[in-house]
Amino acid sequence: MTGIEAPRIRLRPGVAVTPLRAGLHLRGRDGSVTLEGSRGLPLLWELLAERLGEEDDRGGKEDPAHPANTSHRADRPRPRLDPADPRVESALAALTAQLRAHDLLAECPAHRTCPAGVAEPAPWLGASTYRPGPAAAALAAARPVVAAADPAGPLATALISALERAGTRPQVHRDTGLPTDRVMAAAEVRASPVAVAVGRTAGGGFVTAPADPGRARSDAESIAARLSPGSSSGSGPQSGSASSGTTSPTAAAPAALTALLAGAAAQRLLCAVAGLPDPAVREEDPLLLPDRPAVLVAEARPPHASYHPWLTGPVDPAAPSPSPAGDLGEALRRIGALGDPHLGVLDAPRPGRLPQLPAALATCRTPAGPLVAGAPRADLARLTAACRAAELHLGDGTAGPVAVGAGPEHALGRALRRAAVAAVATTGCSGPGHVLGRALNDEEWLGHPQTRHWWTVLTRHLELPMEMTVHQLGLEQAYFAVVRNPAAQAGTAGAAARAVEATPADAAAMAALGAVTRATAAEYGPAGAVHTAFSGAEAPLASAGVEPAAWTDEGWTDRWLAGVARREPELRTALARLTGLSPESWQPGAADLTSDAAGRPAGPVGAALHACGFTALAGWGGGR
Repeated sequence: MTGIEAPRIRLRPGVAVTPLRAGLHLRGRDGSVTLEGSRGLPLLWELLAERLGEEDDRGGKEDPAHPANTSHRADRPRPRLDPADPRVESALAALTAQLRAHDLLAECPAHRTCPAGVAEPAPWLGASTYRPGPAAAALAAARPVVAAADPAGPLATALISALERAGTRPQVHRDTGLPTDRVMAAAEVRASPVAVAVGRTAGGGFVTAPADPGRARSDAESIAARLSPGSSSGSGPQSGSASSGTTSPTAAAPAALTALLAGAAAQRLLCAVAGLPDPAVREEDPLLLPDRPAVLVAEARPPHASYHPWLTGPVDPAAPSPSPAGDLGEALRRIGALGDPHLGVLDAPRPGRLPQLPAALATCRTPAGPLVAGAPRADLARLTAACRAAELHLGDGTAGPVAVGAGPEHALGRALRRAAVAAVATTGCSGPGHVLGRALNDEEWLGHPQTRHWWTVLTRHLELPMEMTVHQLGLEQAYFAVVRNPAAQAGTAGAAARAVEATPADAAAMAALGAVTRATAAEYGPAGAVHTAFSGAEAPLASAGVEPAAWTDEGWTDRWLAGVARREPELRTALARLTGLSPESWQPGAADLTSDAAGRPAGPVGAALHACGFTALAGWGGGR
């Protein structure tokens, strides 16, 4: 042999082929494709399978894609196409291109043994990448180091065995600084160390995302603490499926769970070494966030393992926060990560058993107790609840109010409305410096269909004796509406709901809606629940990417919210002039997950919000 021979193009290991009457159906690890339209396709496949098959390596008939093993064979002889025919060659090239486009081919080395004595790529590598040769060479050159307090323990030995079966030669290191239920595995990737940590817990276990060894070790500590029974981090539901106590659960662990954790840890480390996608990325799980670490969490009873977003590792001040959520769907996806049942920092807002008519309600737990949020729809109630819950978490560590939003504009809209309400409460409607301008007649706000609807629900359907007043704020194009029970105490403390919006009708509709949700939350929600109301600040997210039907008017929620969203920028400008508000956007500092000297929010909740692209505004006066 002279020169360098071209690599062989082969079907990926595990690809199954079913010839159809006039087509082919191919199934691979990451997808499938059906090619139809010609009775010649099965005949073409017989020729192509000979080129792509591996008779020389596996004896031919053991290959599930080999023509002798396909389901189309019959007793009568079948015609064969002439491979020398240019039309047949052209058709074979087109069929090969289709297989390559659907990621069903692999480029294997020209010989059974690769250069430098590296064995031919294992089938799992061929199933994972188009070019398994370089990946196999990287694994053969790797020297993983497995560290454990007891290298002879079940978890350590299972991990060592998994690495050896993958073709590497791991070294073993005793590390007395590790808990007995935890094992670290590290290797060099392009001259930089990468590591994963695997841990057993009281009810399952976990595998961290590949990272530098220090990050992997600290992540493992935080994850074990988050999963431990009775964990007080955040207010999310406690899984009760993990423990980081002094006694090791590893000895009593089911063998299958130990093997699963060890295999997952070996796979994540070796994929990083070989330059393959992390297994969590391959899942394409909508609950995971792009470019954010994912942790494999396993449960023993019932047996289950899945990837979960991990948002609360050490803060890197140089790492930019993701772009703000562009629409409501993306914001809710990130809220799902914040409220992950195993690793989240917030309790996920859910409708639960709360009624969804006449308005939608969602509830969650917070440091201030149970919270109930109301909105026109359940998705908007979840958004409102999550932002207010985050504010209550962060408010414990700050000197003043905090406003949280899915992005800077959303957070600013919430902060400005709160500051305007605080300014009204401070100055009232008389005396020097008062904020409230002229009072509006009922005709100026009651004619809007949304206002009429929510006011009718409040006063007729719920039969509550409420009164509404609407004032202009100074000379700005901004209006303050308040709903009160005339039998209750005077002042803003006795208000059932308040709202600040760009038009009298918007303010009145939001205030009436807030009074409706407060009344239904008081009747059906948890005892002593904190109520928070929907506002126009959420409208831009709700209307982003949504085109209301042409036949709708503002009596329809989508059309109304689209109008509120269009008026939002001007309202923020007017409220900024009125209140003089200039809140400071919190950014993570170099200190490790603690509040800084200015009292700005940090901790796991602040870090997770930053990792999700949420905005926290702090450093402004006033109260809620």
